[in-house]
Order: sequence, then structure tokens, then C-alpha cells
Amino acid sequence: MKKDLISMSLIAAISFMVLGSSSVSAETGYAVHYSNLFQGKKTASKEIFDQRKLTAAHKKHPFGTRVKVTNLDNDQSVVVKINDRMPTRNSNIIDVSKRAAEELGFVKQGRAHVRLEVVD
Repeated sequence: MKKDLISMSLIAAISFMVLGSSSVSAETGYAVHYSNLFQGKKTASKEIFDQRKLTAAHKKHPFGTRVKVTNLDNDQSVVVKINDRMPTRNSNIIDVSKRAAEELGFVKQGRAHVRLEVVD
């Protein structure tokens, strides 16, 4: 009986940690895409920015983090690598390369309502 209770408690704790961690890593807000003026410039991670790559800037995620970005208006998704920083006062949650914006279907609009999820 005591073993069963301990096992059930352990399973519940692990489930809570797994489910809790996935909900913590999701974020909803607005995405924009980089201006062409940044093409060829160094990012905060010292990489050269390239509009043709699937990269992005975020306020807090560490460089190299892979993030799934989903356009909530059309359900299109893309995975980008964080290689740049955004100003903390920026009202958007992510800046993506033009290629990522094309795959998300918002180049012409310039901005999209998105959900971010960290990819393992």
C-alpha cells in the first residue's frame, strides 16, 4: 500500500513537471520580420544576419534555442533558431527573418499573431 502511494505520488510529480514545463515555454504575442537594412549585419550572437535563413531575435531565449513559431491566423508553423536580441521594451515577442515570415504567410502584412514553443 505504501509503495503504491509513493509510486503514484512520483508519477503525479513527474507528470506535473512535464506538463508544467511545456506550458511555461509557450508564449503568445506578435511577430514582425526584419527590415532588409539588417541584411549582412552582425547579430548579437556575432553571426551575420541573412534574410534567407530561418533565424529570429527574442528578448530572453538563449542563442541557439530552436523555437516553433505558429501563425495563429493561418496555422502555419516554422522552426527558427534564436541568434539575435530584441529590445526588452519592444511590444512584439519575436522578430523573424523574411524567409520565416514567408513560411508563416505574413510578409505583406508585416506582423502576425503567433504562438512560440521551445523545441527540444
